[in-house]
Formats: sequence, structure tokens, C-alpha cells
Amino acid sequence: MINTPRPRVPKRSLKGRTAIVTGGASGIGRSICLRLAAEGADVAVLDNNADGAAETAVLAGEHGVAARSFAVDVTDEASVDSAFAEVRAWRDEVDILVNCAGIIAIATVEETTREEWRRVFAVNVDGVFHTCRAVAASMRARGSGKIINMSSWFGKAGKPNYGAYSASKAAVMGLTQSLAMELASAGVNVNAVCPGTIFETGMRDFADKLSAEKNLSTAAERAKAIPMGRVGKPDDIARVVAFLASDEADYMTGQSINVTGGLLMH
Repeated sequence: MINTPRPRVPKRSLKGRTAIVTGGASGIGRSICLRLAAEGADVAVLDNNADGAAETAVLAGEHGVAARSFAVDVTDEASVDSAFAEVRAWRDEVDILVNCAGIIAIATVEETTREEWRRVFAVNVDGVFHTCRAVAASMRARGSGKIINMSSWFGKAGKPNYGAYSASKAAVMGLTQSLAMELASAGVNVNAVCPGTIFETGMRDFADKLSAEKNLSTAAERAKAIPMGRVGKPDDIARVVAFLASDEADYMTGQSINVTGGLLMH
């Protein structure tokens, strides 16, 4: 029998790298900040919720890394450019960008106003465009970088009453693939994560409140359809993001990864 040696599995570390996380004040964004900090990355917490972002930065700092909060409105390109300039003044270059800022709307197409449609796209799509644009040139020039955009399984499988949200998340996947192709030869990886039914977030609470008001099923009522038998939690998403931010994902780009407990399989 040939005795094949087992490959050495290095301990993953993001030490020495700087990560920007938008929407880091709470929910999935906060869990991502804490997970990246636990794996050694210095973390810039960006959000329009200054108090929540500051609290996340304190929690991230407890992992022995540098962490600071920065105010930003991702819908405003000037605000994004200003915040990113502050981050660079603090930590020189950005190695990892995670776009987690997002909002949801629940309404039929007939009920959705133009203002509501534009607001969802301003945060979920324009915000990703602004931040990716802010780091693309420097990552290309350095020949390295990781960009992870938050999409949704609703971007792959549209649902009634989620037209604006589903369309915005599909747009995020399209942008992710285009940018991945543009930056691949420069050694920059661009991927997306598609969460399923995730509890313990402000967005989930807001969505369930709207659903109840419209006599629609809540996430808790739909949870029995999850093949793995449980709803997701923010750290389920954060662990996948940390993998994509690491060297272990160097040969992955342009992917939109389902983290749904089996609700969507492709």
C-alpha cells in the first residue's frame, strides 16, 4: 500500500491585512467585522449608524487588532470617497472590501413607488458600485485584494413582493462577475455571498414586521422548508466571508455562493 502523506493544513490568518466592512454596525455586518478581527485583520467599520459602528469597532478591538469606525453614506459617492480616504490615512492600503450595507422593501410591483425602487437600488447597488470603484484601481496596481459583495438567494430566485430587493441583488451578482473578470489578471478576487433566511438581524426584524402588516408569511413560518432544519445566523455568513477573504480562496472569483441551509442548491 502506498503511504500518501497528508497535506499540511496551515492555520488561516488575516494578520497584517486591513478590511473595510460597510453596514458593520449590526447584524451580518457586525458578525463579519468580528470574524475578520478574530482571524487577525484590522477592521474599518463603515456605517451611517455612528453609534452602532463605534460599538462594533470596540468589540472587534477586543481580538487584539486595530479597529475604527467611520461614518459613511454608501449612496453618496463623495461620502464613500471621503470615508475611504480616512481609512487609508489610518491604515495605508485596503486589502479586503466587504459590501454588507443593504436595505429591503416588501411590496408588489404595483405597490412599489419609484422612490422606493430607487432607494433600494441606491443602497444595494449604487453603494456597491461606489465602494468597489474606490478600491479597484489601488488593488489592481498592487496586484492583490479581495472584494466580497453581499447578494441574496432572492437575487437568484425572485419572490413575490420582493421585486425591488430581488432585482437589486441580481444586479449585485452581475456587477460582481463583471468586476471579477476585469480584475482577475491583476490577482484581485471578487465574489458574492447569497444568504438565505438569516435571523438575529435588524433587516430580518423589519422584514417580518412588514410581512405581518401585509398578511404575508414570516421567516419563522417559512423556516420549516429549510432542508438543514434550522434558520441561519449572522456568523454562518461571516465564516464564508472570512474564507473568501483569505488566501485559501485565491483560485475563486466571480462566484455567488449560496449560504442557505439548502433552500437553494446551485
